[in-house]
Amino acid sequence: VQLVESGGGMVQPGGSLRLSCAASGFTFSTYAMRWVRQAPGKGPEWVSGINAGGSTTYADSVKGRFTVSRDNAKNTLYLQMNSLKPEDTALYYCVRGYGLVRVSQGTQVTVSS
Repeated sequence: VQLVESGGGMVQPGGSLRLSCAASGFTFSTYAMRWVRQAPGKGPEWVSGINAGGSTTYADSVKGRFTVSRDNAKNTLYLQMNSLKPEDTALYYCVRGYGLVRVSQGTQVTVSS
């Protein structure tokens, strides 16, 4: 199993970013996937998930601002993040299934003016 995130960066409050997670080594289309984030000094926080059928769920803290999607033909998971806030600053990573454990390098998102 390999997961490679990209798309992070530094953005001002109110800005947008689109994260990607390229998956390989397993049949991507048959697995639920999720985005998790971890801010400095804090534990991992589930952000959003999408199951194999395409149904999505969101943490209350990002509902209405973030959109998760997947492209099974490209074996890629996405997270569109709009109206970013300083409290969204964290290392973001994707997870296969329903866990919180990071097995990839993640991508850093920093929201600051």
